[in-house]
Amino acid sequence: MSTPARTPVVAVAYHSGYGHTAVIAEAVRDGAAAAGAVVHLIKVDEITDEQWELLDAADAIAFGSPTYMSTASAAFHAFAEESSKRWSGHSWKDKLATGFTNSGSKSGDKLSTLQYFSLLAAQHAMTWVNLGLHPGWNVSGGSEHDLNRLGFFLGAGAQTNNDEGPDAVHKADVATAEHLGRRLAEAARVQIAGRAALAA
Repeated sequence: MSTPARTPVVAVAYHSGYGHTAVIAEAVRDGAAAAGAVVHLIKVDEITDEQWELLDAADAIAFGSPTYMSTASAAFHAFAEESSKRWSGHSWKDKLATGFTNSGSKSGDKLSTLQYFSLLAAQHAMTWVNLGLHPGWNVSGGSEHDLNRLGFFLGAGAQTNNDEGPDAVHKADVATAEHLGRRLAEAARVQIAGRAALAA
């Protein structure tokens, strides 16, 4: 008799300078929770020992930060450097990972930040989960309300005008982040089930 697969655990580890990236982080959380995962939202600039342990126990981690000067914020970099204690013991090896970012410009060198997250994951021997969406808003019949309206593949990219607050985060970007959260949780569920099948 097969035993029910356990519930995936997803952690969203992020920094938000002015609240915009927090909106995207919450959308990733909501998407993962809608897919049946237990989700922990962790602000990396306020991280506690107990939250480090939550990251260690998670099946998947979504990294998030605004893009400042072509990369993640200094607060996120400090967290990444602190994670080297996990790197030395391969604590996060074979966990799933993904990433998301927000900037004021539609491109804004967000790809550089997503690449940074993917390299961080690679150094931890994690497995990267991409966005899994075709780009939107790139045909005459498209609109800014399409999912993945900014056309990223590696993770979720969002854009919010510099002179507007977190309530102005674009609804399509929120929906795209929710998609990313669902995709990460679903991938974690598949990985958990596969490992259980191999162990049977």
